[in-house]
Parts: sequence; structure tokens; C-alpha cells
Amino acid sequence: MAGGAFVDAHGLNRAHLYEYRITPYFVFACIVAALGGSLFGYDLGVSGGVTSMDDFLRHFFPKVYRRKQLHLHETDYCKYDNQILTLFTSSLYFAGLISTFGASIVTRKWGRRGSILVGATSFFLGAVINAAAVNIAMLIIGRILLGVGIGFGNQAVPLYLSEMAPAKIRGAVNQLFQLTTCLGILIANLINYGTEKIHPWGWRLSLGLATIPATLMFVGGIFLPETPNSLVEQGKLEEGRRVLEKVRGTTKVDAEFADLIDASNAARAVKDPFRNLLERKNRPQLIIGALGIPAFQQLTGMNSILFYAPVIFQSLGFGSGASLYSSIFTSGALVLGALISMSLVDKFGRRAFFLEAGTEMICCMVALAITLALKFGQGEVLPKGIGIFLVILICLFVLAYGRSWGPLGWLVPSEIFPLETRSAGQSVVVCVNLLFTALIAQCFLASLCHLQYGIFLLFAGLIIIMSSFIFFLLPETKQVPIEEVYLLWQKHWFWKNIVGDGVQTRGSEEKSMSQI
Repeated sequence: MAGGAFVDAHGLNRAHLYEYRITPYFVFACIVAALGGSLFGYDLGVSGGVTSMDDFLRHFFPKVYRRKQLHLHETDYCKYDNQILTLFTSSLYFAGLISTFGASIVTRKWGRRGSILVGATSFFLGAVINAAAVNIAMLIIGRILLGVGIGFGNQAVPLYLSEMAPAKIRGAVNQLFQLTTCLGILIANLINYGTEKIHPWGWRLSLGLATIPATLMFVGGIFLPETPNSLVEQGKLEEGRRVLEKVRGTTKVDAEFADLIDASNAARAVKDPFRNLLERKNRPQLIIGALGIPAFQQLTGMNSILFYAPVIFQSLGFGSGASLYSSIFTSGALVLGALISMSLVDKFGRRAFFLEAGTEMICCMVALAITLALKFGQGEVLPKGIGIFLVILICLFVLAYGRSWGPLGWLVPSEIFPLETRSAGQSVVVCVNLLFTALIAQCFLASLCHLQYGIFLLFAGLIIIMSSFIFFLLPETKQVPIEEVYLLWQKHWFWKNIVGDGVQTRGSEEKSMSQI
């Protein structure tokens, strides 16, 4: 049916005509694609635990190991301050932010599924090299390959999930990525807790087991359908409609397919999607989705806790086993937060979760800083009660992040870009995210050493800024069809003054194209 049959006076705006059912085919596709999050999560969880293991430090970082032994009974902010050690963590993210631009080309020309397969392959190779490493050079090479895998996976998976999901449940479906990320972190911490007792090669097992999610993702990816959006973008209209009907469980997809045709027409008119991102009509998506949210997601301080939870707990006076055990609680809180967000984000909306959880995160960071300022840093072991209180504070912080900035930091950017700039926009999202992830990973231990408890006050201040950013600039996107999200900007108190003309022009262009 011709797209023009559904176009009203406002351009697209055909959401009330969409129909869908939840089909086994749809569930399978989303679960397999979401495994990309488990790669990201497993690495987030495993690296911090491995870098706190004595056998790993003795083999690769003997200076850090000796410093740790000398201060075994002291709580010392600077115990793990070593830039080569932090490079082991951050090199992955520097590689990921570079590779995401190559992923953008693959995602746009050959589809989201192609990037998922490339990411799984690279991650598998990196895990093998890391597990077999005999020197720091092998460690870094393995981490770079892992980074390439994460760059491709993080670029493609959120897009895949958002494009496959019906508008009314897009928030929950997209957050499968965050859920599998959190489960990956939890599983990595459980594995670290067990392998820490296997001497002297337990750390190799921790790193090598990353091949399992990579294998599952690759094998499952072979059977994944491409998204209807991507197929239409590639000019495969008949296949795109066939997949859309199969995913939605109905043949009544005329309205949604017409939206995809219109968006694809606009996308084909764009020769350079990265340059198009800089145009005035795309200013909100660039500032909010590509720059603000992915940067702020890392500046919450959450990934510092994820990377270095065992290291932090050891620095706070916990023993090696106890520190790994405590980090299991934090990753468990992250999984719980993801489940809460999945259940309620499409009911209460994105803004409510951002703002409510942001307030809780600020309170936790301030309380953590005050407690450390009063009770920590003088070479004394923390009392048991204070240690438990610190673990509770960190878990509450993680729980708040897990239902807000964690999942929504990927959900919102993946749903606000128009099709013509979606793959390019997601590349910038991943690049900015991984750049700040790498910088935080590289700088946190040095910052902890020099700023001491002040680092947590700094994070609290940044959360105040980012919560204000959300309050003033982000419109609510819950249950808005992904191809109609751009209509929100012309109604927003601030953005309508910037994109008003551009939005109306685009609607007119799409109407003309759909009637040809």
C-alpha cells in the first residue's frame, strides 16, 4: 500500500494505526541480540576483580603487588595507583571508541546483524589472547580486540532492540541490553570470587571465560533476522515488510511500514550522515543523545565502582576474598535496578527515573564522602560497622544508577535519532561513552589517591548538573514511535525555537516522497 495513504496533515503521526503481537520470533531475536550486553558487562565486572588478584599482580605488576603487601594491614587511598595497571582496563575502551566509526559503516551498509557478528568474533579472539597472555603486550593486544568487539556490539545492539520493538514496549525491550550487561557483571564477580582461590592461574580462567558469551552471541547472530528498518534502508522493501509482519505477528503493518518508507527516503537523501548530525534540525539529538547523556552516564562515577569495586573495597580495608564478595552485592543491586527499570520505565517514563534516581545518587555520594572524611585514610582498619555501612551506601547508589542512568543512557539515544542519522548518531554515542569510560578508568585510581574522599563529592556535583540537564532539555519519549520522536522537538519549550522550521520542512518532504 502506498505510504501516502496514511499521511495526515502533520507528516508521519500514524502511531494509532500500528498493530502488533508478541511472537516467539520477536522474543528470540531480542534475547540473542541482547547478549551483546553480556560481553560489555562481563568485561566491566571481570577486569576489576582480576586486577585485585595477587597472582595476576605478581605476574604482571610486581611493584603494585609489593606495595599491596607492604600496606596489607593499612587502608591507603594510593595502594593501586599505577597507570600501566589502569591502562589494562582503559585500553579496551580507547579501542572501542575508535572502532565504533567502522561499526557505523557496517551497520548502515550491511545491517545491524553484521556488526553484531563482527563484534562477537573480535571479542572471542581478545578473550583467548588475554587468557594466554605471558606479558603486558599480550594483555594490551587482547584488550584492544575486546574493545573492537565492544565498539561494534554497543553500536549495533541498542539500535537493533529499539528498531525491533513496538513503540509501547520499546523501553523494556531496549533495556534487555542493560539487563544482560548487569547479569554479565554479576556473573563475572561470581567467577572472580571462585577463581581467586585457584592458584596461580585462576585469573586466566576469569579472562578466558569471556569466550562463552561471545560464542553464544555469534552462533545466535547467524540466525538473527535483520531489522525491518535496516532492510528498508538498504532498499530491500519486500524482505523488510516480510520481516516486519513476522516480528509483529500480523499482516496489518501498512501504517508502520509506510513510516519506515518515509524515513528511508529521507535517509537515502543524506550522503554524509555524520555531517548531517551537525545540521540545525538535528541539534537536540546531537546535544542530548550523542554528547550529553553518554558523557554524563560515565561522570556519575558508576563505572569507577564497577571497574574497581574489589580494589576499592580492598583499599577500604576489606581482605581480598571479602572485597570480591562485597562486589557481588553491588552487581546484584545493578541487576535488581535493571529489572525495576524494565518493569516500570514505559509506565512512568524516562524523565521520572532520571530525576528520582539522580536525587538518591547525590545523597549516597555525599554520605559516602562524609563517612570517609571522618573515618578513613589514617592507616587504620575501618570498624566492621562502618565497612558494612559503606557497602550499603554503594549498593544503594548502584541500585539507583541501575534503574536510571545505566539503562536509560543507552535507551534514550537509541530512540531519538531519525533513520537518516541513526547509525552515525549511535557511533557518536558509543564513541563519547567509551571515551569518558576510558578516561574515568585511567584517572580514577590516581584521583582517588590525590582527591581522596573529595572524588565522591565531585561525582555528587556532576550528578546535580546532569539532573538539571535532563530536567530542562529532555522531553518525555515513552511510547512514542521511534520514527515520530522527532516531532517532540517542535513542542519543547526550548528546542522548538531551534528546530521548528527544520521539523516542518522534513514533514513536508516526507509527505511529498510518500505520495510519489
